[in-house]
Amino acid sequence: MTAEAEAATEVEPGLYDIPAELYHSDPIPGGSLSSTGVRRLTDCPARFKYFLDHPEPYKPEFEFGTAAHTVVLGNGPELVVVDEKRWDTNETKARVAEIRAAGQVPLKAEARQRIDDMAEALANHVEASDLLTPGSGLAEQSMFWEEGGIWRRSRIDWLRPEEIVDYKSTRSAHPDYLQKAVNEYGYHQQDDFYRRGAIHLGLIPPTGTFKFVFQEKQPPYLVSVVELDFPARVIGGELNDRALHTYAMCQETGYWPAYSEGTTYLSLPPWVERKFVEETS
Repeated sequence: MTAEAEAATEVEPGLYDIPAELYHSDPIPGGSLSSTGVRRLTDCPARFKYFLDHPEPYKPEFEFGTAAHTVVLGNGPELVVVDEKRWDTNETKARVAEIRAAGQVPLKAEARQRIDDMAEALANHVEASDLLTPGSGLAEQSMFWEEGGIWRRSRIDWLRPEEIVDYKSTRSAHPDYLQKAVNEYGYHQQDDFYRRGAIHLGLIPPTGTFKFVFQEKQPPYLVSVVELDFPARVIGGELNDRALHTYAMCQETGYWPAYSEGTTYLSLPPWVERKFVEETS
């Protein structure tokens, strides 16, 4: 995207190779809805509106994931090792701040070595390394498209001719853990949202797939390649449709409801009731 396009009052639907900062600043006049936004809307419209009006401050803990993406995908900010035992001295704090201000990512030597070891482990995983083979796709691509009067945006980790690949560092790559993580973080909604946009723009065919590459952040840096099944994708799509409807209604009325408008009556979790019955019968 040229400087003129960045400053334009209108953005054409399409795929753009732009910096992450520009993508996250949302160059769509009037705003667009991202996958993260859709998931927040699913949780609570009032919470979504709060984050819309109060963008999240910079969080250094995101730097490890950003650095891992840069090394694995070969695209991203420059990584700068700050080889100091302590990062809490005024001198080191100032240096780290300068690195961040320059758009670079400061890393401790241990973290940089860990990321390099992760990249090596991933390269030894047959399916993951094949998916992310250099030259087989495009890294860090930003999509912007409009459907039903709502502008949407997504930033794809790795775009191949017939599939989208999303790389995530994680605490565990065990299938049981990932099943819970997909539900907790709404990755089934991300799957649907990204595929919907890529198909709409003709970037992948209607049969195009979405694969996650999960990698543990601790040795031995295990890897799992995951494709969600049909029911998971259907649920993700239904949740997204509801969120999009909610977004349109809230935009029209200016009212962003919270979880409940009145008294909520709660039961104990079913397992508590079952345990009580078992113990007292």
